[in-house]
Amino acid sequence: MTTTLWRGARLVTLADARGWGLVERGALLVDGATIAWAGAEADLPPSARADAEIDLGGALVTPGLVDCHTHLVYAGQRAGEFEQRLEGASYEDIARAGGGIRSTVAATRAASDATLFAMARERALALMGEGVTTLEIKSGYGLSAEHEARCLRVARRLGSELPLDVRTTCLSAHALPPEYAGRADEYIDAVCAWLPALHAEGLVDAVDAFCERIAFSVAQTRRVFEAARSLGLPVKLHAEQLSDSGGAALAAEFGALSCEHLEHLSDAGVAAMARARSVAVLLPGAYYFLRETQAPPVAALRAAGVPIAIATDHNPGSSPTLSPLLMLSMACTLFRLTPEEALRGMTVHAARALGLRDRGTLAAGQRADFAAWDVAHPNELAYWFGRNPCVRVIAGGVERPA
Repeated sequence: MTTTLWRGARLVTLADARGWGLVERGALLVDGATIAWAGAEADLPPSARADAEIDLGGALVTPGLVDCHTHLVYAGQRAGEFEQRLEGASYEDIARAGGGIRSTVAATRAASDATLFAMARERALALMGEGVTTLEIKSGYGLSAEHEARCLRVARRLGSELPLDVRTTCLSAHALPPEYAGRADEYIDAVCAWLPALHAEGLVDAVDAFCERIAFSVAQTRRVFEAARSLGLPVKLHAEQLSDSGGAALAAEFGALSCEHLEHLSDAGVAAMARARSVAVLLPGAYYFLRETQAPPVAALRAAGVPIAIATDHNPGSSPTLSPLLMLSMACTLFRLTPEEALRGMTVHAARALGLRDRGTLAAGQRADFAAWDVAHPNELAYWFGRNPCVRVIAGGVERPA
C-alpha cells in the first residue's frame, strides 16, 4: 500500500459542525485509499513517512463532491417538452398526456445496453470534471423487471470502469408504465416482486419512490418501503415536490436516509424528518427548470436541525444539468443557502444522504476523495457560474488522469 503526502494545499476540511475548517499551508497524508492525517504541514508528526510527495502549489483543496441524486441512465431527451412548458403546458399536463417520464421510458427500453452505457458514461465524466467523486444513480426509466435490471447494471458498470464510487438506487416506483395503465396497485405488486431478485444480484443499495399526485400514493409507497425493509434495504423518497402529499412523514416512519425535492414540505413533515434524522436533499436545478415559485422551507429545516444536501438531479425532463457547481450557485441564489451550507450540502450532508459516513470531510480515517481548485476562497465555488476552476481530482487516493 502506497503512502503519499499531498502538501502545499490550502485545506477546506469541513471537519467541524460549522465553519470552513480552513488550514493554510496544509497537507494530507494518504495511506492507500484513506486519509491517515490532515492538518497544517508544520504539524506533520515526525514519525510520518511517505513513499511519494506531491506539491499542490497552494491550490484550495476540498472534499470530493458527492452528487447524491441523479437519474443518469436513460436514452433520448425532452427538449420538446421544455418548449411546450414555455408555451403554457404544465409538468403535470405533459405527464398526463403520456409525455414526461413515459417518453423517456420508451426511449430507454429501445436503446441497447452499449448505448445506455456510452451515454451515461459521458454524463458521468462531465460531473467528474467538476469534482464529483461519489455519485448516486437511480433507476426508474425501465419500469419493467428486465429494463430496470439493465439500467442498474449499467450504473454498476460505470462504478467499476470509472474512477468514481457509484451508489445505485432502485426507483422502479417512478411512474406507471403504459402496460399497467389504470392498474397502479398491480404495478406496485410487480415492483415489490422484482426487488428480491435485483437485490440478490447486488444491484441495489437503496430503494426510492415518487410519492405525488401524478405518481404513487402514500399507501402504495408504504408497500414499496415495506418490501425494501424486508430485504434490509434503506429507503429514500421523492417527496412534496408538486404538493404536500404527506410523503416525508411516511419516509421518516421508515427511517429514510433522505427526502428529496421538498418544495411543499409542511411543518409536520419537517418535524418528522428531524425526528428520523433524515437528510433534506434540495434540487435547485429542477426548481429552476420547471420555473417553480414555492421554494423549500430552508429556514424551517435549519431551525429543526435537518441536514440539507444539494444535488444535480440530472435527468432529461426536469433538470438536464451536468454542473454540480452551478447547483451550488443556484442553492445560494434561489434557496438562500450560504456558500458554506451549499458546499456542505454537496459533501458532508450529501454523503449522509447516501448512508456514507466515510467521506465528505478531510480528516483522518476518511476516504481519500478530494478536489483541488483554482480559487482563493471556498465561497467562490458558489459565487462563479459558467466556469470550472477544478484543476485536479483524487478519488480513493488515486489521482484521475487530466
